[in-house]
Amino acid sequence: MYVLTLTYIMPLEEVDRVRDAHMAWVAEQYEVGRFLVSGPRVPRDGGVILARQMDRDELDEVIASDPFTREGVAAYDVVEFRATTVVEELGALKERV
Repeated sequence: MYVLTLTYIMPLEEVDRVRDAHMAWVAEQYEVGRFLVSGPRVPRDGGVILARQMDRDELDEVIASDPFTREGVAAYDVVEFRATTVVEELGALKERV
């Protein structure tokens, strides 16, 4: 599983110009089952996405296809981890080691 953090590297006016395309891209990622949770950071200087486990090359392609990446308004940091302990409500996310 991955935690993706986005940091805006352009003014919010530029981010907002691309926001609708980014949100359509986010919706597509949910539809194909890649993303589990997402939302803006507080304060609004980026975002956070929890993504399912996938090949890292595939993840890099997904990130490259984000309009925020293509338009150069946000940069991604990626942390891979194994969810070995979860609350009961999120049991489906638990990974076996």
